Amino acid sequence: MHIQVVFHRTPEGHEPAREFLKSLPRVDRREIGADLHTLQTDWPIGMPLVRSMGKGLWELRSNLDGRIARMLFCFRERQLIVLHGFIKKSQSTPKNELNLAMKRMKEVNR
Repeated sequence: MHIQVVFHRTPEGHEPAREFLKSLPRVDRREIGADLHTLQTDWPIGMPLVRSMGKGLWELRSNLDGRIARMLFCFRERQLIVLHGFIKKSQSTPKNELNLAMKRMKEVNR
């Protein structure tokens, strides 16, 4: 199955997850892009690449050089919608990052 990857767009026309990706070095963008491609072509996938965060929210876990990136996403029809991205700095996913992704997921599902 091939799933289309799209980025959440705010009412103002911003794509925060895409903007996060563009802020990263090219080598990091390529790693995350490869992981997103794996999601597109091989879904469903489990750990260590993907983890359910509950309530329809999923986490893509990309290992970068000395850092860990997370892309939070959901599904709508045959689309994987990337909601939020960040560099993980603690053991667990910070609540504010999850809350932001959940807020964006609600906007997508309106």
